Amino acid sequence: MKNRIHAILGTTALLLILSFFITSSIVELSGRTDWILAAKRYIAYALVFAVPCMIATAAVGRSLAANRKSALIQKKQARMRFIASNGFLVLTPLAITLYMLALRGSFGTLFTVLQLVEILAGATNIYLLTLMMRDGFNLSGRLIPRQTSRIE
Repeated sequence: MKNRIHAILGTTALLLILSFFITSSIVELSGRTDWILAAKRYIAYALVFAVPCMIATAAVGRSLAANRKSALIQKKQARMRFIASNGFLVLTPLAITLYMLALRGSFGTLFTVLQLVEILAGATNIYLLTLMMRDGFNLSGRLIPRQTSRIE
């Protein structure tokens, strides 16, 4: 049951972060300030769900790994520390700052630089979260290595 809860929470967190990334990318390319403001509002408010989801995912994952000490689990734990730091120390403050700037209509150089940093940090977390998911599938036995056949 814990495995299923962890999978649901992790998938939900990844999908939320992916939606933040895609939304920001699309609206920035559009150049429409009303869309940018709407996207920044969505992201700022959705953090109310994303942050607890990430915390719960990590807590359940830590519980699942409590008595296991494999190299893969240690790698996942190290990755999770980076993901959490990036999320709480970089992405969350950036999301709030970008929303505040958008509310004021300040879409100048500062906004653009912060948006680029947010996109890079977000892409990093998406990549690392997909690695976490892949490793979770490997740990649970859901991914079966491909069998290669040799032609003799």
